Amino acid sequence: MVFKRRNKRSWGRVLRESLWPQGGWTRAFHYVRHRIHRLPDDPSRIARGVAAGVFVSFIPLFGLHFFTAAGIALLIRGNVLASILGTFFGNPVTFPIIAVLSTKFGNFLLGRHHGGPLDPDAGDGIVSLFIHAAGDLKHNFFAAFTDQTAQWHGLSAFFDDIFVPYLVGSIVPGLVSAVVCYLLALPIITAYQNRRRARIKERLTQIRAKLHAKLEAKIEERAERKEDRT
Repeated sequence: MVFKRRNKRSWGRVLRESLWPQGGWTRAFHYVRHRIHRLPDDPSRIARGVAAGVFVSFIPLFGLHFFTAAGIALLIRGNVLASILGTFFGNPVTFPIIAVLSTKFGNFLLGRHHGGPLDPDAGDGIVSLFIHAAGDLKHNFFAAFTDQTAQWHGLSAFFDDIFVPYLVGSIVPGLVSAVVCYLLALPIITAYQNRRRARIKERLTQIRAKLHAKLEAKIEERAERKEDRT
């Protein structure tokens, strides 16, 4: 295969690089920015796609971010590839910040001013809720193939205390961040494309000038040969 890796990565390396890329998140950010700049589409469509990806990165639909971003991009007539690249706004560095702020804001909107998994005095914290929910998922998976009874207490607590406030609290900051990124991306992408077109036009002008000079040189050479013959 043309695009197949020569040295296959181990599962440990894949997991490690998904949390921290080989060149660091700074290099990954510059790579994504470079890819967005070079997308062959209208700047407004690319900027709308980026905004869709940024918005989706706030929503707790982990595992479905790419599909959700692509769907929203199609609805708002944005660039689908730009929306997928925009989801990289959410990464292991930003996800903890987004999760905590969104969940706190969601609890505030839902009127949960006291208690909850983010309250220092709460008996059950975020880590415990994740562990109980993961335990229920594991138990229910094996229960589907055995005579054991499915358990939903951990998943129900996780849904009520984490997922619902996270989802409710992520809408407003996600929309604000999407609008800000759109307003920032549109002039930057427009300027980059204009500058790139100018460079391409300059190169074409130089190539044409060289070809014209070579053509004139050949014409003069032929004229000189005719004069020598006569």
